[in-house]
Amino acid sequence: MFSRASLLRLIPAAATPVFVASCDEASARSAIAKLIEDSEEKRDDGTSMGPTFVRLAWHSSGTWCAKTKTGGSDGGRMKFCPESRWGANAGLAEARRLIEGVATAHGLSRADAFTLSGVVAIEGMGGPTIAWQAGRSDAADGSSSPPDGRLPDADKGTLKGTVQHLRDIFHRMGFDDKDIVALSGAHALGRCHETASGYWGPWTFAETTFSNEYFRLLLEETWTLKTTHNGRAWTGPDQFEDPSGKLMMLPSDVALLWDKEFRKHVEVYAKDEELFFKDFAAAFAKLLAFGTPGASTGLVGGLKAAVGL
Repeated sequence: MFSRASLLRLIPAAATPVFVASCDEASARSAIAKLIEDSEEKRDDGTSMGPTFVRLAWHSSGTWCAKTKTGGSDGGRMKFCPESRWGANAGLAEARRLIEGVATAHGLSRADAFTLSGVVAIEGMGGPTIAWQAGRSDAADGSSSPPDGRLPDADKGTLKGTVQHLRDIFHRMGFDDKDIVALSGAHALGRCHETASGYWGPWTFAETTFSNEYFRLLLEETWTLKTTHNGRAWTGPDQFEDPSGKLMMLPSDVALLWDKEFRKHVEVYAKDEELFFKDFAAAFAKLLAFGTPGASTGLVGGLKAAVGL
């Protein structure tokens, strides 16, 4: 059963007054936790909306460009076209609808609620506490959305090309190779759906438990190209499967093994879950703060320092 996340109110000294939450954050957190609990009970299959809320928070923030200072979580622009129709955001409409309801009921901006949903989900699924603050505004339309292509693709045709793509996407935001691997650890949660991405299956056998299992499986299982599905030829995009055919990895996951700089972090996190949690919490807090008021004047550093990261 989903356990409610511990409450966290962080107001770093470097933050500007606009960043102080005026919403009822505690009740919003409880409402998000209740949505996840209800979905878990309704599905009764070991899945819930929790992993989808993590993806919602991730994709609403991961459009940031550090050079041009465009994109990021401020604005909540995924509500509108063009972002709502990007292929990378397929399957998120229901999550957006649910979380917008929380925003309306509890005095948050839509943009704040999108990011908070991922924080509550990770903490409730056994993951680390994520530093978070309110203060994002809501755009009136999608006219300020960045161009499509800023979110990572699962495959660029070759492992070498996929590795370079990952670095291009994440370095643009201000992350390094260790951050890339740490954030990839979120694939311990959830699964791919053919109706959304074309890919199929979960990364782990515990889709609603945040752990370092993703890294352990990457290293310990034998991953081969998927050729069949339910007794028929697999016609979807290239993906990898374990010997049982029940677990999958994307080309971008296998790329973390292929590249020696990425692989060394995979090996560390597979052995040290505590370090993975620490590094993930720092990177995810940084991700959610991109593009928000005060982020460029010390907010990210203040958030990290506030939880000892």
